[in-house]
Amino acid sequence: MQISVRELIEENADEVAFRWVAGQEGAHRIIRNHEGSSAADLVGHLNLTHPDRIQVFGPEEMVYFARLSNRRRLFRLAGLMTAAVPALLIADGQEPPADLITHCNQNNLPLLATTLPASHVIELLRIYLSKKFAPATTVHGVFMDVLGVGVLITGESGLGKSELALELISRGHGLVADDAVEFLRIAPNMIEGRCPALLQNLIEVRGLGLLDIRTIFGEASVRRKMRLKLIVHLMRALSPEQFERLPLQDQTQEILGLPVLKVQLQVAAGRNLAVLVEAAVRNTILKLRGIDTLREFMARQTLAMQQHFE
Repeated sequence: MQISVRELIEENADEVAFRWVAGQEGAHRIIRNHEGSSAADLVGHLNLTHPDRIQVFGPEEMVYFARLSNRRRLFRLAGLMTAAVPALLIADGQEPPADLITHCNQNNLPLLATTLPASHVIELLRIYLSKKFAPATTVHGVFMDVLGVGVLITGESGLGKSELALELISRGHGLVADDAVEFLRIAPNMIEGRCPALLQNLIEVRGLGLLDIRTIFGEASVRRKMRLKLIVHLMRALSPEQFERLPLQDQTQEILGLPVLKVQLQVAAGRNLAVLVEAAVRNTILKLRGIDTLREFMARQTLAMQQHFE
């Protein structure tokens, strides 16, 4: 995947007030995410050993650059051009030297400035780029915020996923997305889910059609994004022989290469699925804190058996 310098500027305008200094003709320059690289490889302090990234001049980098002879400065700038550096960024409200402005204008190399500290702007851009280039997938289901936990409800069509989501919303929980959920792996062990813009705040319920949850239930009933922690898979009622009553191992499902805790709930008349989902979430919170009720029970049972036979 790749983005242009213009996209980076426009999409971060609320966080960073960039000022064009020179090289506006190079706004189309591309920032590429090479396979195996991370956001830390795409932007950072001036580093002439790894020049193919956005080079940020903080006070120390500016002092170093100013100490170079004119010949060495031209040599360093030519090296940056050879490595196809996407842009140069002057931080901390510093004024760029005249020869740097001239060089950027001559070579259509974007030269930007900001009053933000270099470390702060690097952190902001790395977070932005890590999300922009994050591995992504779209999953069919309903994504909810239940007790502060991101829960993906899946299952075949017609099992009542949206109806369950509607009941959870009426109980005070929040909707992230219905039908199609966009997941991004924003960190090595973190998956974030959000709703496609077209479906924002909407849920489809059979017999009722499309409902605008935000309008019906209020601002607190929707969420912009959540981190995925649990998958609740709805399935048709099975015979006792087909369904494991007390699974000894935690079930998981891979999303974007990460295992996510998963529970299966049978859909049957008389079962309050909303209560069961809440219970599953509370149990997941305990597991994430290192408390495993089933294993504690098994240990208690083993101890009781040992005492019985002594």
